[in-house]
Amino acid sequence: METSMPGITQRSTKEPAVKTRFLSHGTLKITDVAASRRFYEEVLGLEVVQPMKAALYIRLGGDHTYVCVESKPDRPDMPLLYHNGLDVGSDEEVDEAYRAISEVADEYGVKELNKPVRQHGVYSFYLKDLDGNWWEIGHLPPGGYRFRFADPRNDLTGRTDLTAAEIKDVFVNPHMEE
Repeated sequence: METSMPGITQRSTKEPAVKTRFLSHGTLKITDVAASRRFYEEVLGLEVVQPMKAALYIRLGGDHTYVCVESKPDRPDMPLLYHNGLDVGSDEEVDEAYRAISEVADEYGVKELNKPVRQHGVYSFYLKDLDGNWWEIGHLPPGGYRFRFADPRNDLTGRTDLTAAEIKDVFVNPHMEE
């Protein structure tokens, strides 16, 4: 008999120490400001501004921003699980994006490019950029990952009754808004 998977947590009942308003930004390592800007604009289609010599700000479709800070090339690459996600309009557009990036990967210094697959409720592929940052290009339902929050069946908080297989099934085949 399978045992329940460790790691499912309980929801806290404490008030947060910090009253945050929204998730505003993250940071990414870059090693060449000009080459990174070219990649972000010409390959990923991001909006880019440069506030200083060794940094870029990037965003797309909202207020969440990444601050891209130039650092030494000897810094380790980002692990795949810590990737950044970008959404396109359909599964077909995922395939088109994969083909387009395949054609320009060498020109823009793409280090790795994985084929599209359907996983965790999303059809997508991953690429590692010239700076060692991972990107997922996928097709999410309208509202992005809102479905993970909207349907209570996707939240396993406090569910100590589930087997590892049941937990995996909720992650791989999430309940979508109806």
